[in-house]
Amino acid sequence: MTPADTRPHPADDEQAALWAARLDGSALAAADRTALDAWLAGDPGRRELLSRYCQFGADLELQLPALVESGAVIMPAGPARPGRWLRWGLPAALAAAAAAALVFWFGRAPNQSAEVATAMAHRQSLTLVDGTTVDLNAGTTLRIEIARTERRVRLAAGEAFFAVRRDPARPFVVETPAGSVRVTGTRFDVRIEAPEAYEVTVAEGAVQAHPVDAAGRAAAPVSLAAGDWLSAGPQGVEVRPLSPAGLEAALAWRQGQAVFAGVPLRDAVARFARYHGRGITVSPAAAELRIGGRFSLDDLDGFLAALEEVLPVRVTRNLNGTVQVSLRAEP
Repeated sequence: MTPADTRPHPADDEQAALWAARLDGSALAAADRTALDAWLAGDPGRRELLSRYCQFGADLELQLPALVESGAVIMPAGPARPGRWLRWGLPAALAAAAAAALVFWFGRAPNQSAEVATAMAHRQSLTLVDGTTVDLNAGTTLRIEIARTERRVRLAAGEAFFAVRRDPARPFVVETPAGSVRVTGTRFDVRIEAPEAYEVTVAEGAVQAHPVDAAGRAAAPVSLAAGDWLSAGPQGVEVRPLSPAGLEAALAWRQGQAVFAGVPLRDAVARFARYHGRGITVSPAAAELRIGGRFSLDDLDGFLAALEEVLPVRVTRNLNGTVQVSLRAEP
């Protein structure tokens, strides 16, 4: 069977869009509910199709400004009223036109090509054209390519959390210089520690990681489940499960937080140095001190002040903007 053979009948597409419009606009009368139940009973695939259009109605409220700005959707003239696309009080002809537009939208597997970059000490969230959402950490560069048969993004630097809209017909691939991650729909984080290494943290579902070795050759793929963490680079591949607290700490950056639980001072400082794009170094004598706690990523001065309060270190701020952390007893 070809992919075209699995597509819904055009009439079902149109009916699903119209039913979604009526369900979102108001409660159905008894007769309409009977008619809807009869239509759903006519084909097992109609219920899933209707669910897709109802979800699309919810998503469109967020997507509409960008669609209008790009010219993909033209709004009728007249004063705007609040509410989703299905509650604008459109006349029947316009509602039918909107339904037809949605049929076209779903049938054509919309494409997208874009590049996004975040500045130091800034985070950003965006929604891709397929409904996938992406949170970008500071200093992140992402190239997006959404096509008819595949969804692919290139993470050149930084860190991103992906909540991938499930689409078995179009795999979602995240590429990095050190390897890739392939899914059909799940929630996971990818971080580039260095050009030749990357980390994957799975929050939900399952992913398949494809590391590459130092020569650029593909290594054996690694299957990861929810709560798993992978690190791959020249040193090899390491996989371990995270506790709920460990998972929360790994993803705390999405709320602008850094959570440490007895980590070496050099690693904690490196996290803030990367986020702010600042030169912050730790002396070898102080590097192995351990630190724990929750800190605001945006408050670098507060973090440095906390170090001097809880550890036997001093923080030296140099005129060129760099920072040195060392033991108080060091010369």
